[in-house]
Amino acid sequence: MLEQEVVLAVSDLARQSGVRPGMRRGGALMLVPDIGLHERAPVQEAEALHAVAMALLQYTPQVTEGEEATLLLDVGASLRLFGGIRRLCALVRASMAALGFTAVLGVAPTARGAWLLARSGAGRSLTIERMERRLHGLPVGLLPPARPYLAWLEGIGCLTVGELMRLPRPGLQRRCGRALLDVLDAARGHTAEMFGWIEAPPSFVAKLELFGRIEDADLLLAGARRLLLQMTGWLCARQFAVERISLLLEHERGRVARPPTAIDIMLAEPVWRDDHLVRLLKEKLAKLELEAPVIGLCLEALQVRPMAPHSDSLFPEPGGSKEDRQRLFELLVARLGTDNVLQAAPRADHRPEHANGWAPVQDKLRPADVAAALPPGSLPRPAWLLAKPIALLVREHRPFYCSPLRMVSSAERIEAGWWGETQTRDYFIAQGEDNAHYWVYRERLPGTDDDAEPRWYLHGLFG
Repeated sequence: MLEQEVVLAVSDLARQSGVRPGMRRGGALMLVPDIGLHERAPVQEAEALHAVAMALLQYTPQVTEGEEATLLLDVGASLRLFGGIRRLCALVRASMAALGFTAVLGVAPTARGAWLLARSGAGRSLTIERMERRLHGLPVGLLPPARPYLAWLEGIGCLTVGELMRLPRPGLQRRCGRALLDVLDAARGHTAEMFGWIEAPPSFVAKLELFGRIEDADLLLAGARRLLLQMTGWLCARQFAVERISLLLEHERGRVARPPTAIDIMLAEPVWRDDHLVRLLKEKLAKLELEAPVIGLCLEALQVRPMAPHSDSLFPEPGGSKEDRQRLFELLVARLGTDNVLQAAPRADHRPEHANGWAPVQDKLRPADVAAALPPGSLPRPAWLLAKPIALLVREHRPFYCSPLRMVSSAERIEAGWWGETQTRDYFIAQGEDNAHYWVYRERLPGTDDDAEPRWYLHGLFG
């Protein structure tokens, strides 16, 4: 990595070949003629750091940028939630790997102490005493305010932070300035540290430029997951749950430009974690045939709502929670299609054969329609409604179906359909000699005498 024709960072293979930071471009090419040199891109570095910060907001809302491409996280209030510092560090490393980056983590009671441990690769120190012991052995060049005075410090034999702390403070301040003392005091916890925490924007839109032209939709899942991780952090920071997202697949620009391909995902239940969304996108991408290569991705949260608290039920529901069932339905919709996963949709119609319809499982039913489907005080409805009523024989003034039927309920009169297919019926729950229960009705024809022989029909079976 070059900055102004000077080597800034090297890989392990280049270091083995003799290339060191601080070399000129010509010197590196002289040692390794076929070495790969890349100019530093500050804009892309800032975008990458912002993407990582957005993803880490899912672990704590207090994230800020530090010096030299570092991020500082205050995780004191998050340790119990994520199962301790070891578990939290493992989750942060997994998120960084999913984003395509590597990181060195430092943990300390102070932000500046953690920064110094991370810069030196010294790991975790959870107490002030242990942190100070670790800091004493670090090279003094890690302190940014001390770097202009490294030659003077080496001349007086001050090579570590511990030796720097033992110098007289008044003389050190006159020679190196107040900034060096402030860094030492902040690292040891002697002064308060003030930060401007990163604030999540009011809406979420994230883009990702791919490294090449992708022609296989399955290969886009890794890039989409990077964007989903950022959205997860944004949702947690804003205390939102997402109900609808859109992933745009951007194609070639210029003379052969074409509009992006949109992948929309509607959720029956709002979520704020990325694992379920990754499964849904995987199913969507598996069925997608790309008409043109993809060069970029854009993820947008189109519909969000406030995050609902977890259920406080003492006993969990058998067979999984409501959220688990909704996630199963959403996965089936992504795999089978919207028209192939349906739910019963009651209609505001008292006629039994017209009172129910079918709607996509993602559609939300209106409570008014559900309430109107079964009027208060009505008889129980059978689980099995026949597609077409069966006319029954009448023997000795009683309907007959395999055996004489005995009415075990009062009549429920239904008169509806005056706008078409008028029905005037009296429904009963009937019982046969085998104790089976049936839903039958007696048809009342308009203009007929009550003494006329009624006509009976079987309309449903009880379980």
